[in-house]
Amino acid sequence: MRLTQRGAMLAAVAITGLAFAAPATAAAAPASSAQGTAKPAKGCVTVTATIPVGTPSLLRGVAADPKTKAIYVVNAFDNTVLVISARTDTVSATIPVGGAFLSGVAVDTKTNTIYVTDEEDTTVSVIDGRTDTVTATIPVGAVSVGVAVDTKTNTIYVASPFSNTVSVISGRTNTVTATIPVGNFPVGVAVDTKTNTVYVTNNQDNTVSVISGRSNRVSATIPVGTGARAVAVDTKTNTVYVTNDEDNTVSVISGRSNTVTATVPVGRIPQGVAVDTKSKAIYVTNALGNTVSVISGRTSMVTATIPVGSIPLGVAVDTKAKATYVANSDSGTVSVLGACPK
Repeated sequence: MRLTQRGAMLAAVAITGLAFAAPATAAAAPASSAQGTAKPAKGCVTVTATIPVGTPSLLRGVAADPKTKAIYVVNAFDNTVLVISARTDTVSATIPVGGAFLSGVAVDTKTNTIYVTDEEDTTVSVIDGRTDTVTATIPVGAVSVGVAVDTKTNTIYVASPFSNTVSVISGRTNTVTATIPVGNFPVGVAVDTKTNTVYVTNNQDNTVSVISGRSNRVSATIPVGTGARAVAVDTKTNTVYVTNDEDNTVSVISGRSNTVTATVPVGRIPQGVAVDTKSKAIYVTNALGNTVSVISGRTSMVTATIPVGSIPLGVAVDTKAKATYVANSDSGTVSVLGACPK
């Protein structure tokens, strides 16, 4: 029951307020010039807005749809999905999903469909992005956590930690078409749509399972850091990023060789990870550091550490809005990260 214990630990810290809530300012502030004016450093990132979503809350997964400029945030406290407009940085809708303990969220940008996992209800809810309503509930037969979508094949992948499997769902029929055995306690999942490859983090194996989307079989198993948690893919560079929440690192994996090419130290208990394919920046939420680490995809080094709200978990990048959205679980807020003012 490791996931339940870890989730309970984070929730307990959030409720009691033991975590230090940091101010929403960038850690990488530019130095002042002799004339008393300052120019932001190239690539400088800061908090540009803080969106209140109400308390009490337990904000978890985040997903972005750049086409509709909608950001979806899971609130496990009342089992709803919050819709944030990337145009106004305000909550535009609240979608009742039901269930027992909502967890992950993913968007199919081609069909304008959102998929939400439920850890205790063993289901995946399907939301129509046009009407902001639940249109289907898919039983997956096991506790479901991580979720990812292959927009090219209209296929959804769901990690089930207690059955050590990944469920494959057809977006056309909303049914499970295959169940793939993976490692021990899979929690995170990501898809490289260019190579039709699925990456799954096995939290208790400290490995990543590589699945072929064509055959629905594991083609490789990659050792990573301790406590592999979330995973994200840069489809342009064929690079995979994995947060390891027990050794406070991020593993950088080459999708070509299926080997770890770098290990990047970050903050305390890294959870979510997201990639900006345009800027080559990787964003990592540090749950007990109340920060976001920004990693350069070119150098595999941390370029900034940005204070956000209390217990940041989920993170997503909207490449069109040039913004990154961070769910602060304990603060009842979503931090918006963007370029520093000129």
